[in-house]
Amino acid sequence: MKKSELFFTTILVPIDFLMLFLAGLAAYFIRTHSLVTQYRPVLFYLNLPFNKYLGFVLFVSLYFIIVFALVGLYKIKTRRMILDDFLNIVIGISAGIFILVLYIFVKRELFDSRFIILAGWFFAIVFVLLGRFFIIKLQKFLIKNYHFSASKVLVVGRDDTSQRLVDNIKKDPSLGYFLVGNIDKPDFDKIKEKIRGIGVDEIILANLDWPKEDVLKLTNFCEENHIVFKFVPNIFQTLTVNSSATTLKEIPLIEIKRTVLDGWGKIAKRIFDIIFSLSFIAIFSPLYLFIALLIKIDSPGPAIYKDYRYGYRKKKFKFYKFRSIKADLCDGEFGTEKGNKILKKLEKDEENNIRSNGPLHKIKNDPRITRVGKFIRKYSLDELPQFFNVLKGDMSVVGYRPHMSYEVEKYNFEQSKMFCSKPGITGLAQVSGRSDLDFNEEVKLDLFYIENWSLKLDLIILLKTPFVILFKRHST
Repeated sequence: MKKSELFFTTILVPIDFLMLFLAGLAAYFIRTHSLVTQYRPVLFYLNLPFNKYLGFVLFVSLYFIIVFALVGLYKIKTRRMILDDFLNIVIGISAGIFILVLYIFVKRELFDSRFIILAGWFFAIVFVLLGRFFIIKLQKFLIKNYHFSASKVLVVGRDDTSQRLVDNIKKDPSLGYFLVGNIDKPDFDKIKEKIRGIGVDEIILANLDWPKEDVLKLTNFCEENHIVFKFVPNIFQTLTVNSSATTLKEIPLIEIKRTVLDGWGKIAKRIFDIIFSLSFIAIFSPLYLFIALLIKIDSPGPAIYKDYRYGYRKKKFKFYKFRSIKADLCDGEFGTEKGNKILKKLEKDEENNIRSNGPLHKIKNDPRITRVGKFIRKYSLDELPQFFNVLKGDMSVVGYRPHMSYEVEKYNFEQSKMFCSKPGITGLAQVSGRSDLDFNEEVKLDLFYIENWSLKLDLIILLKTPFVILFKRHST
């Protein structure tokens, strides 16, 4: 544990305490403001005058700090993310308020102002998030400009994956890493030089094509020198995350379990999908109608494009999108003859085909796309009709992206393992790199999601999605 990591975790406590205290004051002043009291007079002054309320807020703020510690909001991390803490903040404050309400109800003391309780809950969430946002911005500034709290990392490997890893660290210091070197193989003399010089906090093994003896030596070396060891997994290693160890007499065995999306997990995810998609469609129904009208005005043809995609257990289903391509160039599962000729020509064009690796293709300047189509694709509005696919049960809100039938036919065995769950409108791969990701890297992330699924992970991905679409959009 570095002193800088402990520093940022330590200052979170007084910042959270201050934000909670201000939230309590904000709730009180709004409730006692003349704009509110003229409609609902204050009745709890006698039991709880302002000076006594101050003491109560101080006590409650301290109580919430303890709750925050219990839900894991003060775990020591190299780099903090606001969305990673968001759910724990909501859960912690909601649980704390619930216990507080029970106490007030049982003791029949203090006050019975439901407004202050609800306003305090709302302001506590908002203020604590603002405090965390400030700390995260401060941490990013110090990391980017002074490398304060950044982990000094040594990357081992010189393949394509290693190079992308090095480039990401160099281009974005706010990731929390400072590159001290990149070596081709685990040369322990060079590593010792780095440790004696600038120092090394972490070693990342990006190329796993070495003999296992060398990998074991490197892990042992890291353990002896108290260096964090990380590695970039291959597809098989992502599948072994959800596993358990047993022995058969003296022989150790590892059981690779089925995804947690089986059994109760599958039921919970389906209930969540129905509630979320129904709510989304109801709230944004005017937007659906507006986009459909724009498409009809812009170019002749239907507003909704229907296709067939592979889903759960590789079964085909009818897939909906807002049409973004000229109607005479897209028709049905395989498109028109004219449209397919244009597509094949574009896929062979190296300048326009910005994602030619693997079975997928991503066209940069696609002449088939309409004017409205470019806009709705840029902000992923063309995917809104897929919420009806979610309601039908063919898709989930979060999962892997459903790809074209002719693309799926090119999948290898490992890539086909994604079909043990439903495809989704958004997913872990989409919020981790979008179109810039190598297809194999995308598959690794999708398999990692399947093996580590939880409703909390779904909510985090959903919260990140709009920010990725609006602010981190890469190639379109």
